Amino acid sequence: MTPNGLPVRIRTYLDAHTRHGVPTAAGCFGPAPVVVDDGRTHRGRDAVLAWLDKTSTEYTYTSTTLTAVRHDDRRWTLTRRLEGDFPGGTVDLAHAFTLDDGGRITELTITACM
Repeated sequence: MTPNGLPVRIRTYLDAHTRHGVPTAAGCFGPAPVVVDDGRTHRGRDAVLAWLDKTSTEYTYTSTTLTAVRHDDRRWTLTRRLEGDFPGGTVDLAHAFTLDDGGRITELTITACM
């Protein structure tokens, strides 16, 4: 699945996060973002920036978008496969994005696919 049909901020976030481009990835979020990942909630720009910094350097991995579902103009869910040096080595994750009127990411929830 190619990301060409995705909103620009989602595409930019995915590319920047994969390349460890924390400032660029952070710029894709709105002024009061919320990220839920690994059961933890990160609220606000500073918390999301810290989360981006940690998750972009914690492990080495590659990622592939398997599916992308557009629920409406503001909500998208992507299934991404990560393969790397983390425990288990391979995982499929659902990334549920919510965007504001300007296309910025306001919420991102990442959960393991079952």
